[in-house]
Amino acid sequence: MHTIQNIFWLGTKELRSFFRDYVLLAFVVYAFSLQIMAQARSYSQEVHNASIGVVDEDHSELSRRITSAFLPPYFHVPRPVAERDIVPLMNLGKYTFVIDIPPNFERDVLGGRDPAIQLNVDATMMVQGGLGADYAQQIISTEIHDFVSRAEGAPLSPVNLDVRILYNPNLTTAWFTGVMGIINSVSMLAIILAGAAIVREREHGTMDHLLVMPLTPFEIAMSKVWANGLVITIAVVLSLYFVVRTLLGVPIAGSIPLFMLGVVIYLFFACGIGLFIGTVARSMPQLGLLYLLIYMPMNMLSGSNTPLESMPPWLATAMEASPSTHFVAFAQSILYRGAGFDVVWPQFLIVGGVGGLFFLAAILRFRSTTATQAL
Repeated sequence: MHTIQNIFWLGTKELRSFFRDYVLLAFVVYAFSLQIMAQARSYSQEVHNASIGVVDEDHSELSRRITSAFLPPYFHVPRPVAERDIVPLMNLGKYTFVIDIPPNFERDVLGGRDPAIQLNVDATMMVQGGLGADYAQQIISTEIHDFVSRAEGAPLSPVNLDVRILYNPNLTTAWFTGVMGIINSVSMLAIILAGAAIVREREHGTMDHLLVMPLTPFEIAMSKVWANGLVITIAVVLSLYFVVRTLLGVPIAGSIPLFMLGVVIYLFFACGIGLFIGTVARSMPQLGLLYLLIYMPMNMLSGSNTPLESMPPWLATAMEASPSTHFVAFAQSILYRGAGFDVVWPQFLIVGGVGGLFFLAAILRFRSTTATQAL
């Protein structure tokens, strides 16, 4: 009971210190609010209201069908453009796409002469240009096929492909990037807050005060873990309910309490890394550099940005040993697909096991560092 009391009161001291650090407090608020919204709304991977112009040199029924097939929300209503204005208008950024339908296009299609349609794409709009070009090709091909099939009386295909997209039917990028932003912020802030707590004690000279008190290194380290973990846990809950659900309108399919249980387990690993680099770094700039060396590869290769299947086999196998990979996996399973504990318990077990080893290593490192400092 004496140890628990020491951990509790040291943690409350850590919380008071955190709330007096207005820069760090503002950073936490920003990371779980404005940063999530900016990441979800600015980084789009779907075509939305792309500007498009049409040069109709055929003026046929088929050309009018192709023009009218480009509809919102993917494309703006196509506007007529003169051929001589294609390059000037695209140089000014007025249009992302310009379709040029050549003369006698309908006649050549019906005659089986395989005419070509020119699609001009503004390649500076990388995402919309790449995806929109594929959409335009599919739309044009579909309209030509339907027109020729009815004109020649050809029978329709007896097999139709009916595509059903689960969990995100409209492929809305914000549904993915918003939740992944919270997951990335958990790793980022757990490492920074835990590491900064150690460095701040050393820079302010209060670590010496703690070492002369009847406290153990374990009690000092655990107080910083539970205090900073509590801050992150509350921030995650508020961000899920008010930012992701309310402001972004992202549906949460699974149990938020179950996800928060996973977050608490993962925090032991992330805070353990923060404690470890906090004992290595001698100043806040050194902590920042060490943080980048650890967090960036761990975040980029965890599966939150690209799936493990897209990585080389040896790298994907190596990342299976990282708790961040399993954290992303069970977070997606719970929040996107509504998985229960019976599905994600193996990942909880791996995160808890590997995270416990990292946390133990951080405690041993912290104990040896404080013992050297006491001498």
